Amino acid sequence: MEDSQLPSQALSGFANGALYDQYRPSYPQASVHALLEALRVSGQNGATIVDLAAGTGKFTELLAKRDENYKILAVEPHEEMRKQLESKQLNNVAVEEGFATSIPVADESVDAVIAAQAFHWFANQEALQEIHRVLKPDGCFGMIWNIEDYNQAQNTTVTTGWESKMRDFTWSLDDSQPRFRHEKWRDCFESQLKSTPLTVTLFANPLFSLPLGEHENKWTVWLTKDALWERYRTLSQVAVLQGEALTHAENVFADALNGDDVERNEQGEIAMHGFTLSAWTSKIPATT
Repeated sequence: MEDSQLPSQALSGFANGALYDQYRPSYPQASVHALLEALRVSGQNGATIVDLAAGTGKFTELLAKRDENYKILAVEPHEEMRKQLESKQLNNVAVEEGFATSIPVADESVDAVIAAQAFHWFANQEALQEIHRVLKPDGCFGMIWNIEDYNQAQNTTVTTGWESKMRDFTWSLDDSQPRFRHEKWRDCFESQLKSTPLTVTLFANPLFSLPLGEHENKWTVWLTKDALWERYRTLSQVAVLQGEALTHAENVFADALNGDDVERNEQGEIAMHGFTLSAWTSKIPATT
C-alpha cells in the first residue's frame, strides 16, 4: 500500500461504512483472548495499543470494553470507515487518519500493534518497518481475521457444497489486490530470512521473530438469507458490483442456496461456516 494512497479496490469496496459495520461480525472471545495473551497485554492496565487499519472499529470496540483500560489509537485511512468509527465515541480511543507506512506515533511508544481483518492489504516490508519503529523493544504485533468458507483459499476443504460454489464465485471476481485467501501475507515475514545481493543489507537484521504464533477457532453462525447476502456483499470485490454483474451475483447466490446440503434451523436461518485466525510475533530490537 502506498504511504499516501489507498488501493482503488479498498477505496470503492469499503465506501459504505455503515453497511460494513452492520453486517460484518465481531470476533470470538476465545480468539481475542488468545491474541491478547500472546501479545502480552492481557491484564496489563493502561497498555498502549495501535489498532492499525481499524476500519469501522469492530475490533476496537472489543479493546475499549476490556477492564485493562487500554490507551488505544485507532488508525484508519478510509474516510467513510473512519467516520463510522468516530461516531461510536469509544472510551479511551483516539481515532487518527494514517497508513501502515506512516503511523502517527513516536518511536518505540506502544506495547502492541494489532491489524484486524486488514494485514493482507499492506503485507510488505515497508509496513513491517513502520510497525517495528513504533513498538517498544519488547512489543508485539498481532493479526486476526474472520474467514467464511466462501472466502477461503482454493486448496482448503469447505464444509458444504453451497459454500464451495460461493467460494468459486468469489475467486471468479479476483482482482490484482491480495486478500487473505491468497495466503501471501506470511511471505513478508518469511522474506526476512532470505537474502540476495539486493536485500542482504536491508534485511540482514530480521524485524520480527519466527515462527509466527497462531490460533484457529472454527465456528458456525446462523443467518437469514437476507443477512447472509448482505454479509457476503461486504467483501470489497462484491460490494463494487453493479447492474448486470450484481444481478448475476444475486442469481449465483440464490442458486447455491437451493442445494441439498443447505442446513436450516427452525427459524429458517442458514448455517454458515468459517474460522477465526489470530497470529502474532514479537519485535526483534535493532542491533547497533
